[in-house]
Amino acid sequence: MKNYKNSIFYVTTVAGFSMLIFWVLSKGKFLEDGREIVSATSAKDHWDEFLDSMMHSLKEPLAILLLQIISIILVARFFGWMFRKIGQPSVIGEMVAGIVLGPSLVGLYFPEFFENLFPVASLGNLKFLSQIGLILFMFVIGMELDLKALKNKANDAVVISHASIIFPFTLGISLAYFIYTHFAPDGVEFLSFALFIGISMSITAFPVLARIVQERGIHKTKLGTIVITCAAADDITAWCILATVIAIVKAGSFVSSLYVIALAIAYVFLMLKVVRPFLARVGQLKNSRQSLSKPVVAIFLLTLIVSAYTTEIIGIHALFGAFMAGAIMPDSAKFRAIFIEKVEDVSVIILLPLFFVFTGLRTEIGLISDPELMKMTGLIIAVAVIGKFLGSAIAAKFVGQNWRDSLTIGALMNTRGLMELIVLNIGLDLGVLSPEIFTMMVIMALVTTFMTGPALDLINFIFKTKDVIVPEEVRKVDKYKILFSFGNSDRGKSLLRLANSFVKKENTESIVTAMHLTSSNELHTFDLEEQEKKSFTPIIAESKNLDQKIVTLFKASNDINTDIADIANQGDYDLLLVGLGQSIFEGTLLGKVLGFTTRIINPDRLIDKFIGKEGLFENSPFDERTRQIIANSKMPVGILVDKDLKCPNKVFMPIFSKDDVFLIDYAEKLVYNNDSHITFIDPNEAIVSNEEIHERISEIEQNNPSSTKMGERIIKKDFLKDQDIMIISLESWKKLIDTQSIWLTNIPSVLIIKP
Repeated sequence: MKNYKNSIFYVTTVAGFSMLIFWVLSKGKFLEDGREIVSATSAKDHWDEFLDSMMHSLKEPLAILLLQIISIILVARFFGWMFRKIGQPSVIGEMVAGIVLGPSLVGLYFPEFFENLFPVASLGNLKFLSQIGLILFMFVIGMELDLKALKNKANDAVVISHASIIFPFTLGISLAYFIYTHFAPDGVEFLSFALFIGISMSITAFPVLARIVQERGIHKTKLGTIVITCAAADDITAWCILATVIAIVKAGSFVSSLYVIALAIAYVFLMLKVVRPFLARVGQLKNSRQSLSKPVVAIFLLTLIVSAYTTEIIGIHALFGAFMAGAIMPDSAKFRAIFIEKVEDVSVIILLPLFFVFTGLRTEIGLISDPELMKMTGLIIAVAVIGKFLGSAIAAKFVGQNWRDSLTIGALMNTRGLMELIVLNIGLDLGVLSPEIFTMMVIMALVTTFMTGPALDLINFIFKTKDVIVPEEVRKVDKYKILFSFGNSDRGKSLLRLANSFVKKENTESIVTAMHLTSSNELHTFDLEEQEKKSFTPIIAESKNLDQKIVTLFKASNDINTDIADIANQGDYDLLLVGLGQSIFEGTLLGKVLGFTTRIINPDRLIDKFIGKEGLFENSPFDERTRQIIANSKMPVGILVDKDLKCPNKVFMPIFSKDDVFLIDYAEKLVYNNDSHITFIDPNEAIVSNEEIHERISEIEQNNPSSTKMGERIIKKDFLKDQDIMIISLESWKKLIDTQSIWLTNIPSVLIIKP
């Protein structure tokens, strides 16, 4: 009744007011008498008016900016993905994307498109929006620094860090002496030019370095701790030097800059002694996602904006203020993680790529087409690498590191990345760097960042070592070893229960390793331990319930699928278990919903669509991931299709051919360790016709009469519902799919094994 009344009211209201609007518009038509009204009279005129209006809208500054953002994000994400695939940080791809969209490539070969996408009048909007992105990014970088850890571990790190600054800084100033005459812009003093060349040579990209350390799995090692601390100290020192350099450049002389430097020192003192304690108090009271309300977030964002504004008007650049605001945020890792999550997505995904492209628009590779300029670019790269790499490596060796670790530190500290681009853009904005030297320096930033990965691989090759991820207790034992890799805790617990059923009574003669890999882009240096604890807490609790000892392995990865196989190979495991999870069932042929759907929709078509005519790994949504793991793994791989597996007590095992004989090994383990009841299915009479298979199953039957049942050829729906899991070979699974068996609508969890 209520809905009926609402409908009557809605219709009456809309109809009544529509009639009133029509009446007013009709009466208003008479008001046009005596006025010259120009309007289209034909369909063509209306169409032309529409086109003119649309073209006018396309040229509006907002429309151009939105189109630029769309284009930039798409190209940046594509290049970032492409470079991750070749083992490089995504930031390299985004830097390259900026150059590709600039005058060096798109502007050179597609000038009309370039002019329409990036008209000169629009670059101001792009610049200011990218600067906002940089301010937010530097705020995040400041929060990523763990000042407590820096204070506790700074002994050797500060020596290495400062050596890695003074060496390239000195070489940079020396280089400036020789290139000042030819490359310094008119009106720029040698002091300003030399200082900017020096600081440009001295920068290390802390965010990129931290990601590489995580991805290589050395963040928990002494080497990883030292190099991250070095980079953090380098970041703080370099930004302080940069602020001083900017002050000198803007003031015109060192003496004049003393006033700016004095104000900067007062600002830092105020931030550390007044603002930081206040924010720490707020952080203690508001350190959960629920309590971090909008007014509280406003306090911290206002601190960021005021800090950036203060340093901008002092004369040491807004980015230093943003960095400082991030560094004084409350020390709580939980608080910082929540706040970074709020800020980072917008800054890194949307705004930061604008900066890369804006840098690319200022970078004209064609400016250095002359052979002499190419030689100069090579010299700049050489000076940068020698100064940073050797400076860091020699200092590391001096404080007691071995040569391998010293060279590794040198290679990592030579990473420049985004931080270098920020410095170079500041130099170009201040008029200290010419377009030619700016382009050379951008190329240097790309080369030195790109070479980090290959340099680390070369160092490991020379010293006949490699970054070993596998724990010591796994690598140096001769036991039956199972590794299971999980993405979420529910799937991890199912995999753990399955692994436990294979080794339950042989716990002392076996090792089970639980591995969780997470994308390096999702982690920050300060919350690695927190993320690891969060990932493994449910798994460890389940292992205690099962009385199963496990070894845990956590790694930030740039390529999870490849790393799963590599780590399994390093540890020489006997079995690798991975899970596909319930997502394969949800809404598909294998789910309860689809079990009903198959009665009203052609099941053949659904099988083709969701599983693939060639088997699970050919045309299914999971083909590439699983295929990559299978192709790269040197041991048997088990793929668990999980339907809430509790314990594999009731197991059925179809034997399609003599090649499935290896499955008997797993049947024996389940019977012995888990007292599982195994039902062997013989659809093609492979058991009956193959003597080896028949004898092995008969032996299991004799030793465990109540645990096996042999020779079934046809299985019924009720039987499938009563089972816990089906264990099948990869090739047999493909054959099962080829026959489009009715099993697929009713099977329980499935373990597909590639021998």
